[in-house]
Amino acid sequence: MKTESRGDVVFEEWTPEELKAAFDRDEVVIIDVRTPQEFAFEHIDGALLAPMATFKPRNLPTQDGKRLVFHCGSGVRSRRVSEACLEAGFERIAHLAGGFGAWKEARLPYVAINPATGAPRVVDPTGG
Repeated sequence: MKTESRGDVVFEEWTPEELKAAFDRDEVVIIDVRTPQEFAFEHIDGALLAPMATFKPRNLPTQDGKRLVFHCGSGVRSRRVSEACLEAGFERIAHLAGGFGAWKEARLPYVAINPATGAPRVVDPTGG
């Protein structure tokens, strides 16, 4: 995890593997800031959707000690949203470096829509 301190606030960039491990331990809330269409097509199972276009830090869920980790397609939008949260007074915030593209490149599982049926299906690139 890459950490950047700015006075009293901490901004973190997580790798896909770090995020998956923390999510599996129930330590984080993953928030997807892509568009609803992107999210519907494929997303990290269990991620919440909060599109950047309508994002307001005050509307984020509280999770009693869980870190909020944002992600988008490439890491650009999630970094912007993270910056907005820091400006809004959050003391610690994180985002997925490389975004969903890095998640898929790391061969981690995700949910995709089956184009033949329209039903969601879990994609596990490792075959597990």
